[in-house]
Amino acid sequence: MINNLVGNCPVCGDDMIITSLKCPSCQTSISGNFKLDKFSKLKKEHLEFIEVFVKSRGNIKEVERELGISYPTVRNKLDEVIHALGHDIDQSPDDEMAEKRKEILAELENGDITAAKAVQKLGEI
Repeated sequence: MINNLVGNCPVCGDDMIITSLKCPSCQTSISGNFKLDKFSKLKKEHLEFIEVFVKSRGNIKEVERELGISYPTVRNKLDEVIHALGHDIDQSPDDEMAEKRKEILAELENGDITAAKAVQKLGEI
């Protein structure tokens, strides 16, 4: 039986290392200490999101459609992946305002708020 690779220790959370590799065809084995790459350490849901994102060539509208989630949720999931890969997410004040506007419009589109409430929230930014 072949199991999926576990990137972090289930006990302490530290990075796991690979100590042996084996070829399933010729049975060649190699022993040592091997590091996992950044992607091997990602959670399953991050990898699934990356697969959809790459398959849709980064088209956020397509990711929204395939996963059945809103634009802000796609952005949040992308930010989570970026952070999990060890990168900081820098947002300018203009980016933050645009993001808030998009979130409000997504709430309106989903029927979570009324048009009057959306106008009020947009006026507060």
